[in-house]
Amino acid sequence: MTPENITGPVAHHAETPVWWPGWGGLRWTDGHAGDLLTLRDDGVTRQHIDDEYLAFARPRIGGGLVAVGARTVYLADDVDGETRPVVHLVDDPSVRMNDGCCDPRGRLLTGSTAEDSTPDAGSLLRVDAELAVTTVLPRATSSNGIAFSPDGRRAYYDDTATQRTDVFDVVDGELRGRRAFAKVPEEVGSPDGLTVAADGSVWVAIWGGSAVHGYDAGGALIASITLPVPQVSACTFGGDDLETLFITTSAEGLPADHGTEAGSVFAVRPGVRGLPVLPFAG
Repeated sequence: MTPENITGPVAHHAETPVWWPGWGGLRWTDGHAGDLLTLRDDGVTRQHIDDEYLAFARPRIGGGLVAVGARTVYLADDVDGETRPVVHLVDDPSVRMNDGCCDPRGRLLTGSTAEDSTPDAGSLLRVDAELAVTTVLPRATSSNGIAFSPDGRRAYYDDTATQRTDVFDVVDGELRGRRAFAKVPEEVGSPDGLTVAADGSVWVAIWGGSAVHGYDAGGALIASITLPVPQVSACTFGGDDLETLFITTSAEGLPADHGTEAGSVFAVRPGVRGLPVLPFAG
């Protein structure tokens, strides 16, 4: 499988792609620019949301979008409309939000990390439809990708510093029984963003490893997609048939003369179908 570069290097730190027909297809973030990017027929457009960082965005059940900035949750009533801050999540200026998703009940899960990667300085939080905030995991070093199995009974989670993708059982909407699902050797790279396919396979971006790894539902490595850039940040399934894997990449930490396509979005069809995005109920 050879991924196709579909955007060119339009971002410095491209992250957290999401496909949803209701906002025109593919959107992703340019993290440190605080911008939400959209792939349109005539190119890529930007919407500025947060002055420090934009972690990710999701559609809302009632229309519009929710976006998570460095320390703030934003809502918009229209997918291309003005956003407004509604929840402050973090007081520590050295900690920012990083990656997240919505759960099958429509609650927002959002994780954080210290800018200097201080161990256990981050956490995983949950924001419900009424905008109440609950701590799900009080300690994480670099809270990253999280997604749910097709039946909603499992959740997969990356704290990048652990070198693992972990799995939880979902019991009455709560995450229980955390355990290792797949391990990435340090010399191979580190697990970053992830997505889950309709067959239960889990697809993990490998930061520093120029790859996306596919694992079956038992945690066995079944595919490795090689990219021409080292920092692979996240991935999602999309397209009208949900069979295209869109992959974001980053130039963060690379020298100015790196000479690669880092910051581009790539696309490949790995032979499995993804799941529709879970929207926010708030």
